[in-house]
Amino acid sequence: MKLLAVDDARRRMLAEISAMPAEAVPLSQSIGRVLAEDVAAVRDQPPFAASAMDGWAMRGADTPGVLRIVGESAAGHGYEGQVGAGETVRIFTGAAVPAGCDAMVIQEDAERVGQTVRVPQVEAGHFIRPAGGDFKAGAALLARGQRIDPWRLSLAASAGRAKVAVYGRPRVALLSTGEEIVEAPAVPGPFQIYDSGAPALAKMIEGWGGQVSRAKPVRDELAAVIAALKSADADLVVTVGGASVGDHDLVRAAAGALGLSLKVESVNVRPGKPTFFGTLSDGRRMLGLPGNPASAFVCAEMFLRAILAAYQGAPTEPLTITARLAHDLPANGSREHWMRARLTYAEGGIAVRPYRDQDSSLVSVFAASDALMRRLAGAPAAAVGELVEVLPLSRA
Repeated sequence: MKLLAVDDARRRMLAEISAMPAEAVPLSQSIGRVLAEDVAAVRDQPPFAASAMDGWAMRGADTPGVLRIVGESAAGHGYEGQVGAGETVRIFTGAAVPAGCDAMVIQEDAERVGQTVRVPQVEAGHFIRPAGGDFKAGAALLARGQRIDPWRLSLAASAGRAKVAVYGRPRVALLSTGEEIVEAPAVPGPFQIYDSGAPALAKMIEGWGGQVSRAKPVRDELAAVIAALKSADADLVVTVGGASVGDHDLVRAAAGALGLSLKVESVNVRPGKPTFFGTLSDGRRMLGLPGNPASAFVCAEMFLRAILAAYQGAPTEPLTITARLAHDLPANGSREHWMRARLTYAEGGIAVRPYRDQDSSLVSVFAASDALMRRLAGAPAAAVGELVEVLPLSRA
C-alpha cells in the first residue's frame, strides 16, 4: 500500500469534502454550530451614551459645585428632559445619559443635601460609556466559518439576531468490527475485550458537530460487513477495526464490494498506519480507522476532526503550539509519531512530557494525556529544552 505523509493524507481527504447546505436556526439553538453567514451590527452598541456607575449626571463644566436635582435616569427608563446649567440627574448603571450632560460623579464621591448634590470636579466623559463604544452600526461582529460558543452567541444577541444561518451537521455512521469486542453490560468471553474505541469516538463526533449513529459490533464475516456498510445511512461512514490487510481484516474488501474508490490507502504515521479514506460508489465518504484505541483516537484527531470541520465550513488545520521538551528522546523512526503526552505550565513557559510507553492499545495512557506531541519521520534525537510541536487535547 502507498504510504502518505499525515499532511498529504489530510489534504487528499479534505479535497473530497464539501460543506453541508446552510439552514437558519434560532440563536438559542446555535451553540456548537458553524456560521454560514457573516453577522454585522444593525445599530450602535450601546445605542446611547450610558452611565458606567451609579451616581449623578451633569455637565463637567458645572463641577465642582452644588447642583440642583431635576430628575432620574434608570436602565430602560431614561430622563427625557434637557439638563441645564447647575442641574443634575440621579443616574444608574447602564442608564442613558440625559441630553445636556457629558459627565457623571459616582455616588460615593457626592454628598446629597435635600434636593441638591455637592460634587467634586470631573472632566467631560468621566464614567460615561460613549454611544457605539462596543461596536458601531455596520461593524463586522462574527464571520462565516466561526463556531458559535456562549460568548459569540452573546455578541450575536447584542446585535439583535434571533436567528442565524449555520451549516448543516454531517450524518456519521460509526461501525466497529471484530469478534473480540463486546460492549458492557454484556459479559465478555474468555478471548474477548470491551469495546473502548467506538463509545469514545461517538462522543468525539458529537463534540465536533456530527450527528452520529452507531451500529452493533459487526462479526468478522465478509457478508456481514458488506451488509452493515450498505445499510449505513450517512454522509460519512467511519469504521473502527478491520482496516489492515490481515486474514480477519475485512473492511477494505467489503468496501471494495461497494465500489470504494480509495483516495488514501495508508498513512505514514505512528500509531495509525492502516487508516484509509475513500468514496463509495453511491457518494458516501468512508474513513477506516484502526481497531487499537490509541491508533483510532490519534487518527480521529488528525483526520476525522478535520473532515467534520470541512463538512461544516469551519477551519480544518489542527491548532498546534510549541512547547519545550521535558526529557530526552531518541531519534525517531521512518514514521511520523504523534506521542501521547502531558503539558505543564510554569513561569518559564509550557513544557511537554511524552509518556515512555506509547503502545497503541493503552487506553489508560490516552486518558492521562492532555496533548499529542509530533515527531517528524526521521527526526534526530531531541534533548531536554528543545522546542517541539504539540497538539493540545480538549480535557474540559
